[in-house]
Amino acid sequence: MSTERPPADPLEFTLRWSVRGYELDSRGHVNNAVYLSWAEELATAHAEAAGYGRDWSARRGGGWVIRRTEIIYHQPAVYGDQVELTVKVELVKGARGVRRTTIRRVADDNLLADVLTEWVWVRLSDGRPTAAPRELVDLAAAVTAATLAKRRAR
Repeated sequence: MSTERPPADPLEFTLRWSVRGYELDSRGHVNNAVYLSWAEELATAHAEAAGYGRDWSARRGGGWVIRRTEIIYHQPAVYGDQVELTVKVELVKGARGVRRTTIRRVADDNLLADVLTEWVWVRLSDGRPTAAPRELVDLAAAVTAATLAKRRAR
């Protein structure tokens, strides 16, 4: 019997954890910057769990770096809250990747924050943007088409 887990869904991933004391600001709420750290931590865990993490990227001579982040705060989280973070890939096209992360409190399912993160695939040799690996573009083709259709409809 194998103890190896199958790879995670490469387009959507969810984790839960409890708010830790060192993540709080002077008002007892999770510091705003922590939500950004959580989104990045989740994206990294997602890539690794799906088999497209650091080693996979390095073998292709590149990797993702954050270019821009937009966050909407809805409600604060506090010490001891268990939070559920879900990330969904919305687009992989050219050198760009877009992920949307939702952060919810588990106890009441209230939305705490929405995080939209734009990533750029860069060459490890010089840090310059370059096209993302074809495998990732193909993998995300349906969600990319849906995202672009929504943008055109606006």
